[in-house]
Amino acid sequence: MTTRREFINAIPAVGAAFAVSGTFLAENMAAVAEPASLAPGHFHPKGKAPSKFTREILTKARANLPFEDTRDIQEQRKGLLAQMKDLQIQADAGHVAWDMKRFQFLDERDEFDSIHPSLVRQSKLNNNYGLYEVIPGIYQVRGFDLSDITFVRGKTGWIVFDPLVSAEPVRAAWKLFQEQVGEGLPVSAVIYSHTHGDHWGGVRGLIDEEDVRSGKIPVIAPIDFMQFTISENVYAGNAMNRRLFYQYGLLLPASPYGYVGQGLGQAVSAGATGLIAPTRFVSAAIEEFDVDGIKMIFQNTPNTEAPREMNTYIPSMKALWMAENVVSSLHNIYTLRGAPVRDPLNWSKYIADALYRFGSEAEVMFASHHWPRWGNARIQEILRQQRDLYANMNNQVLHYANQGVTINQVHNVYKLPEGLLKAWHCRGYHGSAENNARGVIQRYLGYWDCNPATLIPLSPADSAPLYVEMMGGSDKILERGRQLHDEGKYLLATEILNKLVQAQPDNGKAKDLLADVFEQLGYQQENPGLRNSFLAAAYELRSGIPQGETSSSSSPDIIRAMSTELFLNFLGIRMDSRKAEGMRFTVNLVTPDNGEMFIIEMDNATLTNIAGFQAEKPDLTLTINRSDLEQTMMGVKTLDAQIADGTAKVDGNVGVLKLLASTMVEFDPRFEIMPGTKARTSTVAKSDPYQALPEKIIAE
Repeated sequence: MTTRREFINAIPAVGAAFAVSGTFLAENMAAVAEPASLAPGHFHPKGKAPSKFTREILTKARANLPFEDTRDIQEQRKGLLAQMKDLQIQADAGHVAWDMKRFQFLDERDEFDSIHPSLVRQSKLNNNYGLYEVIPGIYQVRGFDLSDITFVRGKTGWIVFDPLVSAEPVRAAWKLFQEQVGEGLPVSAVIYSHTHGDHWGGVRGLIDEEDVRSGKIPVIAPIDFMQFTISENVYAGNAMNRRLFYQYGLLLPASPYGYVGQGLGQAVSAGATGLIAPTRFVSAAIEEFDVDGIKMIFQNTPNTEAPREMNTYIPSMKALWMAENVVSSLHNIYTLRGAPVRDPLNWSKYIADALYRFGSEAEVMFASHHWPRWGNARIQEILRQQRDLYANMNNQVLHYANQGVTINQVHNVYKLPEGLLKAWHCRGYHGSAENNARGVIQRYLGYWDCNPATLIPLSPADSAPLYVEMMGGSDKILERGRQLHDEGKYLLATEILNKLVQAQPDNGKAKDLLADVFEQLGYQQENPGLRNSFLAAAYELRSGIPQGETSSSSSPDIIRAMSTELFLNFLGIRMDSRKAEGMRFTVNLVTPDNGEMFIIEMDNATLTNIAGFQAEKPDLTLTINRSDLEQTMMGVKTLDAQIADGTAKVDGNVGVLKLLASTMVEFDPRFEIMPGTKARTSTVAKSDPYQALPEKIIAE
């Protein structure tokens, strides 16, 4: 089993700020479950074995799954040229950047009574780890990260699609590729299919920025790539990164009782991330041009799986690259980590466009996750089913909504059609039908279910005491909660136990019992995000939020790529309006090296900015080159220091900067999710109030 030290080293860098203490928290740890229910080999001393009810649910699920369809297994194995021998890839910083050793338990047997059989199958398939030939001239290295890296033979070298999350796995993939089929030829171009971090974060492990700037190596991406790549990681970045601990199970060791993969791939690598800005953007709906002598047809698909994304067709190879728009899973309409709700109807129509534009002649289809599909009939089958998957979800959820089904009911009403459920690639290994259904209603109608009782509800901590009182107090709730648990009625148990924990965050027995319930629900889930979320909540209820100092894991490339306006907008988000009451001032900001100018105004306890203007009578004019401002944004050099040494020039009342700094709040990446879990021994480290903190890039 993975040791705690190995586990911490394996946590992706997005969560590396947490250092889990070597012992579990002792506060209010009274046990309520019988010792016989403890699970041998569980990573947590309070961990429970699957109940008979959980085992029955998983047995029934196995009986209803289409195991007779083995095409995925054949396609996953096809084209293997060389397996990667080293199960771990070291990071330059000294820790383990990628660890496939922790997933080897999946291959030890075919069934687990604590993992949904469909998820077992998907996680076994994602244990592919090596170099594969798609067709002569197209190769993929799979299993080195959450995503795949693809090499296409150009006239002078290799065109690379989507260079993973971090540099060290990319270097290892390139080394393996060159040893087998690379012929010593260089990278001749890089293509980013879309804006999520697992499709560009490892680029610096492959190419040098000087070669990009000189024009030697073009970097190609969809239009507005930089804007959406950065903005998606900044405004709610702290909250997204905290929520990732649940969706991606970052605190769960890999084991039959914990983390078993992420559906799209096994995990997110923990190496060094970077970003080299694209030098050519695909702006038209359909755009055709040569990349290193190879004709490529790019299909822009905005507002599908990502805000900006593009598919690519290579006519000479009859090869269709579907980016992340078509993978071997239902994807997210609503993402548990938090993101703008996606447009499933739009998504469906772009798949249909690819089907009729390229699908009639394509002979191989490959993507940034999972494995390729070969043969025109198979490609058309996949495209049609994926088209219908998103269209059905959009149309039928709205069908129910137009009959009065609300956001709080639809996940229990909407079901995918049986024909789609029999297609493995349409099952919920990343997105879940339940949460996607709610996301569709959120997109069109918002969060409110139209019952005035839920229009301005009390916060859970404020309403819960009344529920506890009316149910007769904590002892009666615990007694009934235990009965429901023992009857396998876990969702009903959460209804009352959650109220008790909300009302009494220090009630150790209530937290332990709720954790037991969450654990059983986690074991039952086919979807990794749902499994991880239930198990992560159980972990934190039992152990508290991990201890230790936090540190910024922001990539300098991401900070540099932030526009000045985005940075100023983020300051407005970091500002606590309660600290700004009565403040009123105007600042002119000028950045001579890039010709930008802004008015920054504080009024009505609100910080605003507008580009392209200057106030006639500002309280302060701050002049600083954008390249120097980046030093402050990254926390390398404070603004005070830049003013003191003359790097930044001020004219007017410099005191307004201190006023502004006094309103800034340091976001805590360990904020409490489950009540009563925030015990800790240390505080969050302070940083420059003007530092930008988007944290780590977010993969999807």
